[in-house]
Amino acid sequence: MTKEELIEELSKMNLILSEEQLEKLDKFYELLIEWNNKINLTRITEKEEVYLKHFYDSLTIVKAIDLNKVNTLCDVGSGAGFPGIVLKIAFPHLKITLIDSLLKRVNYLNTIIKELELEDIEAIHIRGEEHQEKYDVVTSRAVANIEKLVNYTMHLVDKNGLFIAMKGNIEEELNKEVRKKLERKYKIVDIITFQLPKEASKRSLVLMKNM
Repeated sequence: MTKEELIEELSKMNLILSEEQLEKLDKFYELLIEWNNKINLTRITEKEEVYLKHFYDSLTIVKAIDLNKVNTLCDVGSGAGFPGIVLKIAFPHLKITLIDSLLKRVNYLNTIIKELELEDIEAIHIRGEEHQEKYDVVTSRAVANIEKLVNYTMHLVDKNGLFIAMKGNIEEELNKEVRKKLERKYKIVDIITFQLPKEASKRSLVLMKNM
């Protein structure tokens, strides 16, 4: 996905990025590749692949929620900064907390935050289940299977908040048995499925609330 293709696809989701925001994505890509040579962050390194499978994919969360109406967001298991860093670039008003259990990734994330001059965002070295803050939106992308993931995330979701699990094909992972087990404690609000442009790989957004 080229930058021009990214702009076109985002416009289909009613998301328009400024030139400054697009420049920050470019810089983020350069820093990602630089740091990827030092620590293992991602196997995807080709620019057009990063723009599709990391940048665009991170922003597909807008299919589930209008982030313009959200104040606080927590990205659990942020890793290389997806979706958290990308969401901060696209929605600068958000107050974002990035959580990761690996210190070297947290150091990388805080360096990215500083280099991109992002405000109201921090990376914390802590396990999701140990963190105790509450957020309007909690998200996690490609971290663990949904049954385990709720143990790391749902206690972070505010009373009227929403957890959005960003997944690939969710069908096997969220079979009838697992869904029944989850629905004893949580409300599954919606499951949004779609395909990435260009390659048509399947993606799912699982929206959950506390009872």
